Amino acid sequence: MKTPILSAKTFAAAMTGALVFWFFDFPLPFLFGPMSFCLLLALFGQNLAGFGQISVAARTILGVAVGTSLTPDVVATIPQMAGSIALVPIYVALIAAIGVPFFQRVGGFDPVTSYYAAMPGGLQDMILFGQEAGGNARVLSLIHATRVLVIVILAPLILTGVYGASLNNPNGHPASELPIGEMALMVAAALLGWKGGERIGLFGASILGPMIVSAALTMGGFLHSRPPAEAILTAQFFIGAGIGVHYVGVTFRELRQVVAAGLAFMVVLAILAAAFAEVVTLFGLAPPMEAFLAFAPGGQAEMTVLSIIVGADLGFVIAHHLTRIVVVIVGAPIVARWLPESGSVPWDRKK
Repeated sequence: MKTPILSAKTFAAAMTGALVFWFFDFPLPFLFGPMSFCLLLALFGQNLAGFGQISVAARTILGVAVGTSLTPDVVATIPQMAGSIALVPIYVALIAAIGVPFFQRVGGFDPVTSYYAAMPGGLQDMILFGQEAGGNARVLSLIHATRVLVIVILAPLILTGVYGASLNNPNGHPASELPIGEMALMVAAALLGWKGGERIGLFGASILGPMIVSAALTMGGFLHSRPPAEAILTAQFFIGAGIGVHYVGVTFRELRQVVAAGLAFMVVLAILAAAFAEVVTLFGLAPPMEAFLAFAPGGQAEMTVLSIIVGADLGFVIAHHLTRIVVVIVGAPIVARWLPESGSVPWDRKK
């Protein structure tokens, strides 16, 4: 069966999930619906495929959303974030110190795979860097997909139950209310930032490139609002489906050893994230909800979506996640030189 047919099957499953969740008024239907239905099909052995460049293009919407949130007033507050941002490298170092031996002993992974499994970087970045360093790409894919899945499921519950946040904040203005000229500029910023970022080797180019270009346009007074609500919902749709698709082909052994190890490590990450968020809050460096979102170990795209949904300070949250990703990506090649040569995990199904 060809990939286009599988992608069409994935789209049908994701759309069905979105419509079912919307009909029953479940929270975040365009994120949870596609994620749930694709995940269930994958776990029941159905073959699905991602959407390739379409999914990547959808992420540019979030880059523009972040960039247009960086108004002159927000940028002026960046120096005030220095105290909490300074904690991010310590946070990452603790995760590495705990995570590497954890995955070696609990999961039975080799040192390289253990390191990249522990690191809370971008899902695709950690798989790519880990594979290039000799790690097990399949293990890394499942570990990081599990991390993102757990965060996407639990974070809204914590935000509503602990912080009293509402998940009904508008994603943005409808497209009918935005000037056509500004929407055209947003599309141009997305494409120029994405492709220009890829051309110069910018990590996370699909988000960071559009963010940089749209932030410049916002600071220059050319953009005055986020992308339309319909665009944000589209981004949620493709992110949700992508999380579910990562579990295609998972075996019972992988569920028992890889996914279970990933779930167990999420407890460790949750404790560390809660501790750092509490420190930030106690020292008055940020409000509680923003502190939680800033140190939650999710992916940049997923945390952008959640921040928009609850109406959090998007600039503050993304500044911390961007710092975390920079620390992880810059430090990964350095640490990799100290790690012994990698090998496959003992139960690698390819053997």
